[in-house]
Amino acid sequence: MSSVEELRISLLVFEENRNEEIGPNTSPVKQQTGGWKASSLILFTELCLCIAIMGITNNLVVFLKTELLEDNVTAATHMTTWMGTCFLTALIGAYVSDSYWGNYLTIMGFAIIYMSGMVTLTLSASLSVLKRSPFFTFLGLYMISLGSGTIKPCLSAFGADQFDKTDTRAKASFFSWYYLSIKIAGFIASTVVVWIQDKYGWTVGFGIPTLLVGTAFLGLMSGTGFYRYCKPSGSPFTRLCQVIVAASRKYNMNFPEDNSLFYQAKGKLENVQENEELDHTPGFSFLDKAAIVTASDFSISGTLNPWSLCTMSQVDELKSILNLLPICATFILFSSVVSQESVFVEQGMVMDRHFGSLSISPASLSSADVLAGVVFAPIYDKIIVPIAYRYTKIEGGISQLQRAGIGLFFSILAMSSAAIVEAKRLQIARDEGLMHKNVAVPMSILWQLPQYIFIGVGEVFTFVGMLQFFYDQAPDSMRSLCMALAFLTLSLGSYVTSFILTVVNQVTRWIPDNLNEGHLDRFFGLIAGLCLINLVVFTFCASRYRYKRK
Repeated sequence: MSSVEELRISLLVFEENRNEEIGPNTSPVKQQTGGWKASSLILFTELCLCIAIMGITNNLVVFLKTELLEDNVTAATHMTTWMGTCFLTALIGAYVSDSYWGNYLTIMGFAIIYMSGMVTLTLSASLSVLKRSPFFTFLGLYMISLGSGTIKPCLSAFGADQFDKTDTRAKASFFSWYYLSIKIAGFIASTVVVWIQDKYGWTVGFGIPTLLVGTAFLGLMSGTGFYRYCKPSGSPFTRLCQVIVAASRKYNMNFPEDNSLFYQAKGKLENVQENEELDHTPGFSFLDKAAIVTASDFSISGTLNPWSLCTMSQVDELKSILNLLPICATFILFSSVVSQESVFVEQGMVMDRHFGSLSISPASLSSADVLAGVVFAPIYDKIIVPIAYRYTKIEGGISQLQRAGIGLFFSILAMSSAAIVEAKRLQIARDEGLMHKNVAVPMSILWQLPQYIFIGVGEVFTFVGMLQFFYDQAPDSMRSLCMALAFLTLSLGSYVTSFILTVVNQVTRWIPDNLNEGHLDRFFGLIAGLCLINLVVFTFCASRYRYKRK
């Protein structure tokens, strides 16, 4: 008997033992669980959590400046760094969910940390012994970032899990409603919550978001019997590392002429849900060596060494992630533009905030971003999509990456608009002799509206397109991980903003405490230029991307 035949027999024996261990498919029954009844509770949870977190985010710069007496750059840097951490911790949630607990238990487990952080922050703004104490303030903030960040990818993936692969329209509709719930929450936070904070103080202003977080998790718990649960499939990071190690161990081996020697497990795979078969990706061919079968891959008892031999499905999982990374990187700068709203607030603080008898809070102007998204989202779905479908015949009107690319273009418009407004504001400051006075100039804050609107419309394209893209293109067993990658772009965007703010201020002094003496217009122009370069890179990467077969 040849060595090839011996290896094939070993594989057959291993497959029979593997299939007996795994047992029958235990996927949830569609008629009894999931659907809109379950996902509606998840959307309600997201709505409450977003009102709470945005109620803190929108006015955090003001809180840091007035209560902790921080300067412009320090307050903006602390705020964007904290926002970045809120999304960076999404990787923790994805790992715990995919590896051990599943989405639901991960959400409920980290809810305790989330709630504790909210209580700590509220107390730090309420008790005289804790007021103006950076330690307790930042302790509460970073407990919130850990809780909210870990929950974020799990909640969105958990909602989409309530629909199976045949419910493509319902799943797409869920992501649209998920986005709308975020925008509606943002509108409530930037108007009602910010108004309460300005009028009644930080104790009430932080206390209400704390109550909303508690309400959110109680609402989620009420639907425990209706949800569709997907079992954790083991550590995705371990499986990805196994491919890299196995391929490295066989780096000097030649590819076999007989493709049957590439190992592909048959039957229900333990770590690939719903018998998913990924298309073989020709790129990164070096990794295919991880699936070359050799006698040394098995022990004497026939046990397979997973760090020496991996299935082709496992190899293609890694390739899927690697193919997503260039696209993921191009979303970072868009997220940075969104986080620039903290700088927009500082810009608004030195503009005329009166509209008739009303006094407009600079933070509340972000409601224009929210309203733009809420108004434009249904216009996109009901008008633009049907018109586009007539020409493209693509479900959804245009592809997910085309949709995201249009949003990146709006990021250029947003930063260009902000630069033009700031240039005009500085001109007025010079004309009125206010350059060396740290006061507001006689230019209405409403001139900021276009930059907020451009961001809101851009998010309808990029944010929704990004979420759908990462969920649909993810291997079934790594959806939480890939949703975490989507939120990771938001984290890195905030860190990029912090980095640029720090470098620009040290090198150029464009953003001094007295913005009338600075050149914030040049800073916004710099970001607009970077956005243009980013759009070119995105177009190149998107044109080369190969969509996963459904």
